[in-house]
Amino acid sequence: MTDFVTATVERAGALGIFLLMLIENLFPPIPSELVMPLAGFVASRGQLGLPTVIVAGVAGSVIGTFFWYGVGRWLGETRLKGFAARHGRWLTLSPEDVERANAWFVRHGATALILGRLVPGVRTLISVPAGIFRVSPAWFLLLSTIGSAIWTAALAYAGFFFGSNYGTVTGVVEPIGTGIFVLAIAIYLYRVATFNTQAR
Repeated sequence: MTDFVTATVERAGALGIFLLMLIENLFPPIPSELVMPLAGFVASRGQLGLPTVIVAGVAGSVIGTFFWYGVGRWLGETRLKGFAARHGRWLTLSPEDVERANAWFVRHGATALILGRLVPGVRTLISVPAGIFRVSPAWFLLLSTIGSAIWTAALAYAGFFFGSNYGTVTGVVEPIGTGIFVLAIAIYLYRVATFNTQAR
């Protein structure tokens, strides 16, 4: 994976970073935790400007988020409640949970969108509830750009700062992302096993 990302960034430059970050938001096997520190490292060698690296990464990331936002808009709250009523155990949701989530998202949507873009394993999925609960496209764009810019710039600066030791950055961030993902799976399996729609 590292060789593929390296070759893409070195050969395609800013366009390569843009495409990698776009793909990362559609199909997560190419993590930003690998792409952006490497792009920052390339910038430290003078092959690309650091601002160019950051802008390309943010642009790819933000555009990628709109796919899952669109999925959420298509799904909608009413359809989600219907799914919850029929398949609540596997969604670990009841219709009442959906209503509570909607109320929570209305109160904390801005914070959730910005902070969610900073959490590995959550960064992509946070776009779905934003679409479900009808966050306006302009507001979604602004908040996603802010969150993505913070995350992308931090990784790029880290790769730039550490230079040839950029692997140190990915060596720290990737295990954290993996741990969050494993924890999320464990919580989901627990919720499925203990789900009881009659108790809700």
